Amino acid sequence: MDGISIKEYSPEYLDEIIELILSIQQAEFKIPITKEDQPDLSDIPNFYQSGTGNFWIALCNNQVIGTISLVDIGNHQGALRKMFVKAPYRGGGYQTASVLLQQLFVWSREHSIREIYLGTTEKFLAAHRFYEKNSFVQIPKEELPDAFPIMKVDTRFYQIKL
Repeated sequence: MDGISIKEYSPEYLDEIIELILSIQQAEFKIPITKEDQPDLSDIPNFYQSGTGNFWIALCNNQVIGTISLVDIGNHQGALRKMFVKAPYRGGGYQTASVLLQQLFVWSREHSIREIYLGTTEKFLAAHRFYEKNSFVQIPKEELPDAFPIMKVDTRFYQIKL
């Protein structure tokens, strides 16, 4: 993890966050989604940093290389959203995704979150392996809490009990 730090969202990183997420969605995975399709990105404090939710960024040399967030969906439950890591910082060498996820788990336990849910697309195969390796269990859409915010690209769903 040399050189990687995790910080809570602050506005000076907004443009880099949007660029990171859109480049992964559009260029890397060819998902036809725009910034306008994701109004949460323009209002991170109100969308993510309310209730027991939060939004974190991973930095290397003060550059945004990863993101993760937790949406408070009530009933001691959260939704993991916006987990993205720049390609060179994925995997063994940096463990960026693992460090971000551990930050989310620590926060969740400190704030009495008992279950975390997430939705993803079938295209994110490495993400599926990552979530399963980290004790998430795939569940049918019908088992999601009513308050879970399903995105139109979500086709695969996971849950972890803390």
